[in-house]
Amino acid sequence: MDVHKHGPTILGPHDGAAGFLGTIGVRWLIDAKDSGDHFALVEHPMAPRALAAPLHRHSREDEYSFVLEGQLGALLGDDVVYASPGDLVFKPRAQWHTFWNAGHTPARILEIIAPAGFETFFREVVAQGGVTRIPPADFSDLCDAYGLEMQIDSVPDLVRRFDLRFPGTPL
Repeated sequence: MDVHKHGPTILGPHDGAAGFLGTIGVRWLIDAKDSGDHFALVEHPMAPRALAAPLHRHSREDEYSFVLEGQLGALLGDDVVYASPGDLVFKPRAQWHTFWNAGHTPARILEIIAPAGFETFFREVVAQGGVTRIPPADFSDLCDAYGLEMQIDSVPDLVRRFDLRFPGTPL
């Protein structure tokens, strides 16, 4: 969908390519080409108690998580926050963070990524079968290519601390 070339477009609730990252789902709604590289929009469906990712930080983009349903938990630096439907969580670039489904029912968030580009990281992860199937050296190279730092060793503590599951299960 290129809004600059095709005019108005409506995506229905089941439109857009979708995949599983090995932890949570992803559905691509707006890519870099659609927004002139300004932002990307993806939906993340999350199974109950699913940890989305290890602690990580982006060097190139900010993320904004808008909760559609369920409860989102997030660790932003040293702060733990919880968000409900209608809430927006800002995750600025260079800040260590992670997020998870904090409830016992499925959750869905819209993730705005600005500027665009990082949505392609998700495509590469899905194409390789999800994070649990990518060899560690290859995953490290992929993270480097997108200016992403990951603290893989943070997963056991996050799982214990917040009573989470990692990897997740598809919805």
